[in-house]
Amino acid sequence: MLRREQNDIVTQTGPGTQMGNLFRCYWLPALLAEELPQNGCPPVRIKLLSERLLAVRDSEGRLGLIDEFCAHRGVSLWFGRNEEGGLRCPYHGWKYDVSGACMEIPSEAEESGMCDRIRLKSYPLIERGGVLWTYMGPPDQQPPAPEWEFATVPADQSFTSKRLQETNWLQALEGGIDSSHVSFLHRGNLNSDPLFKGAKGNQYNLNDARPVFEVVENAGGLLIGARRNAEEGRYYWRITPWVMPCFTMVPPRGDHPIHGHFWVPIDDETCWAWSFDYHPVRALRAEEVQAMRDGHGIHVSYVPGTYRPRANKDNDYLMDRAAQKAGTTYSGVEGIAMQDASLQESMGPIVDRTKENLVSTDNGIIMARQRLLRAAKALADKGTLPPGVDPAHHLVRSAALVLPPDEAFKDSASEALKARPGVAQVSV
Repeated sequence: MLRREQNDIVTQTGPGTQMGNLFRCYWLPALLAEELPQNGCPPVRIKLLSERLLAVRDSEGRLGLIDEFCAHRGVSLWFGRNEEGGLRCPYHGWKYDVSGACMEIPSEAEESGMCDRIRLKSYPLIERGGVLWTYMGPPDQQPPAPEWEFATVPADQSFTSKRLQETNWLQALEGGIDSSHVSFLHRGNLNSDPLFKGAKGNQYNLNDARPVFEVVENAGGLLIGARRNAEEGRYYWRITPWVMPCFTMVPPRGDHPIHGHFWVPIDDETCWAWSFDYHPVRALRAEEVQAMRDGHGIHVSYVPGTYRPRANKDNDYLMDRAAQKAGTTYSGVEGIAMQDASLQESMGPIVDRTKENLVSTDNGIIMARQRLLRAAKALADKGTLPPGVDPAHHLVRSAALVLPPDEAFKDSASEALKARPGVAQVSV
């Protein structure tokens, strides 16, 4: 368990908080590129790390993330006119470029110099792998662009979605690094979901519901190994990388695409659950992409016109008690992503970790919390940049493999856990 003050540190990410300062060391996924599809398109409201912002692609194609509100009298610039290299407030005509600089104040004489003194808060916005990324920290500490493999393979080898999750970011992350629940919560989907079925590893998950966890630190965060019994006395290992602060990668199944997540705080009580699938050596098949769009695998179907899941707390996640009783779905909620999200949201927006009773299968979660707390303190006390900022830390993969009982996964799987262009994933 955590003490209350520790729980506050790891869950609060607004401006000036310890964890908020840590998150502001990284490039974070902010929007899908499809949300700003063309030059001069309407701006998009977005809230990240408790800051209300506006994403803009101007008439020249330049991208930026600026304060949502006009510096004049606080009108939301979402109402603004995207015109001639800037965004004009429709109230009194003040105009801003994508860097937040004021371009024009029609009511003021140019000689007053007022326009030159006005600048909105702004952050860079770059496009990579179909995702628009932002860096919200000090400009002089901006790291190189992200190098995650899913964002650097050819476009036809990768698919990314996002969904609203109505919990604190850490609840979602902790679900992403918990391999033990798969044998229960997802057991009805392993052999039926089109993006999971047919893998031999599924049977190891179903046959052994008592995984043994081994967790080791690596440069970017942790490698979380879950060991289950396989045939002939060997062990089936599912190895999940966690790269600080919020990247997780699900061990693959057969030749299905690899998948993973970012859990990005909107505010302290909601987050964006980013989900990606990619294959290192082949294009995604049409039926795979369609399955992702239909909400299979780790993706969801949406309330039309939004990124909110169609199954949500307002409709009890479309709970089907008959399916639960029959075992078609273990929890009665359909879809792997919403099976996770429904239970995480049931804990409340910020779970009280002082009341937990943790066990050995929670070792990955325990070590992740400790590493977050250490990194946040080192950043606050000494200005030490945390793990995961260096793009070299992004070149990781998850892996699933069978090993003899005398082989340590961190040694035998070391090559399998590296992202290597043109080399297929290691999977069972």
